[in-house]
Amino acid sequence: MSAAVLKTAGADRPADEDAFGLPGWIYSDPAFFEAEKAAVFRTSWQIVCHLSDIPQPGDFHTLDFLGESLVVVRGDDGVVRGFHNVCRHRASRVVDGPAGNCGIRMTCPYHAWSYDLRGRLAGVPHLKAFENLDVSVHGLAPVDLEICLGFVFVRLEAGLPSVREMLGPYYAELEHYRMEELLPLGRVTLREREVNWKNVSDNYSDSLHITVSHPGLTRLFGAGYGLEAEKWTDKMWGGLRDTPSDNWSERRYQALLPVVEHLPPERRRLWTYFKLWPNVAFDVYPDQIDFMQFLPVSPTRTVLREIAYVLPDDRREMRAARYLNWRINRQVNIEDKVLIERVQAGMASSSYGMGPLSVNEVALRSFARRMRRLMPQSRLARPPAAG
Repeated sequence: MSAAVLKTAGADRPADEDAFGLPGWIYSDPAFFEAEKAAVFRTSWQIVCHLSDIPQPGDFHTLDFLGESLVVVRGDDGVVRGFHNVCRHRASRVVDGPAGNCGIRMTCPYHAWSYDLRGRLAGVPHLKAFENLDVSVHGLAPVDLEICLGFVFVRLEAGLPSVREMLGPYYAELEHYRMEELLPLGRVTLREREVNWKNVSDNYSDSLHITVSHPGLTRLFGAGYGLEAEKWTDKMWGGLRDTPSDNWSERRYQALLPVVEHLPPERRRLWTYFKLWPNVAFDVYPDQIDFMQFLPVSPTRTVLREIAYVLPDDRREMRAARYLNWRINRQVNIEDKVLIERVQAGMASSSYGMGPLSVNEVALRSFARRMRRLMPQSRLARPPAAG
């Protein structure tokens, strides 16, 4: 290691921590992963859906996260609420599937305990046989919920600021896109990756690899990507070049992308990426907005959960642009899959401790800084002794 190091618990750590990334061992260590779920993810905000996904009373969406089944449902009063999707009788899952409509009640398929659309226990078969059962305290267990820019976020425990506060100055930028009016384009997709969630996150906020590994994005944007990191959110952006690409999909996208009148002129040909700590991302285009979550499953497995949302627009050019956007980014996703798998394999090498970071890698530095604050073990280039 080129920088000065300090000895801590038998493992080396750099004196100038900002100059180095996170150690390779924390990208596969089972004990670290278990501790990380509590320290990083229990208080994190997670997207479940958009308000347009649950427009009617009884509409629900579910999210499986950290072994928990969560559900958000539109109440009979129009209010959206979030709950643990767990019956208070024998812990069966109450509603099934990623989405649906439960009618006027959510009814457990095991013993038919039922809950109204506000989560209150509303029906118990053989109620008299449950001596002194207080139905008022056996409703579905609630979870914190916040609606921000039309998206429904939940969290398992309090701790982080509100989503709006975490977006900081970027909230005003996102307001230009009328996100509350978005409608789903397609459905939520789940893609498994045999990598640690942090490798997905690192790659998302890494602008240096774009001109090396994403030729399509380079043809569209050149080397002019911007990158910055606020306290809780990273931002990366690039403007479409006028020079026609020699790739058909990219060239047609450049030519067909119509003007979106409600956007300021400087945003009408701008692609912007926002990553909200720790694992939620928005890809913001003039033609559509995608969200993606990097859901941790194991130390070396992550599920990417994503869907695109759009504003109503019947123009043929807009329909074509959205299709071309998908074609372009499908190739980017294929390239990224190869990249993060290569890194995951290398992280397991006994030769790798902590890689140096340039002063331009501001998002990676910010992410590593927060991880080190939350989990002091991630300051160590090598795993500490057992126990």
